[in-house]
Amino acid sequence: MAVRRLLPGLAVLCLGAVLARALSVTVGVNHLLVAIALGFVLANSLGVPERLRPGVGTHNLWLATGIVLMGASLTLETVLEVGGVVLLVVVGVAGFTILVVEALARNVFGLADDLSSLLAAGAGICGVSAVVAVAGVIRAREDKIAYAAATVLLFDAITIVVYPIVGDLLSLSGIVFGIWAGVSMFSTGPVVAVGFAHSEVAGQWATMTKLARNALIGAVVLAYASYYARSGTGNRPSVRTLWAEFPKFVLGFLALVVLASVGVLSPAQQASIENAYNWLFLLAFVGLGTEIRLSGLRNTGLKPAVVVLVAFVIVSTLSLVLLSVLF
Repeated sequence: MAVRRLLPGLAVLCLGAVLARALSVTVGVNHLLVAIALGFVLANSLGVPERLRPGVGTHNLWLATGIVLMGASLTLETVLEVGGVVLLVVVGVAGFTILVVEALARNVFGLADDLSSLLAAGAGICGVSAVVAVAGVIRAREDKIAYAAATVLLFDAITIVVYPIVGDLLSLSGIVFGIWAGVSMFSTGPVVAVGFAHSEVAGQWATMTKLARNALIGAVVLAYASYYARSGTGNRPSVRTLWAEFPKFVLGFLALVVLASVGVLSPAQQASIENAYNWLFLLAFVGLGTEIRLSGLRNTGLKPAVVVLVAFVIVSTLSLVLLSVLF
């Protein structure tokens, strides 16, 4: 019965994926970006009927599964080639982003502490997922969560369009563009989309970098919990809570990387897996497009958007300069 409820929405995702493949050849735009555009048009014109929502809502599952399978196309040698440097960049940029957003929000724009922290977590770590995770330990009000989430989604929508254009204008290499997207964009889906829209190499590095950044969510939740607990306005998270927030598909991704590195997978198997994750990404991004609602973006508060815009321009510019020097 549960599977039957998913079928109509899954059929829409499959139809959108096939259509995106066909249209990308005609219009000359990357198929993943076309998939997002199709989902966006559907959601903001006809809307997503109630009977389609359960199936369309599975898009995060297909994205996570695709990322896991993508591990089969990489080896430990590739990951470790510049992995140490990338990890330092990820931690440094994430920490710097959080500090810049907090400073601007609290000291320049006078936003409430809880809203400032939600914006900082969303911009610094992993978008709406980080907003929700931190909200649980700082006892943020629902309206503040909604403002922060809407702001993150606004910038997801903007960066999906802007980053590929900037990458082409500056003729960025696959590694530089991928890592830049991974450390400066907000949510996982848009990062993967623009990475692969640039090139296969950029897509792989964008995904790996973003996964490393997502893995910082546990440390960030603990830091905010400790800070707000001292002021008497927060909760102390349990180990179970931290494990629930940890993006567990990272572990599956690493397992496939190890299998590919030791030669368990044949070239034919790796080619089949690559084809599979490309189709899974298409399904995921059709669904992701339906999450970008114009009505929701219009309700984004002006101050939160300006705070994140200023911080985003600072962080994205400095990180791109740094990466251009390093790589």
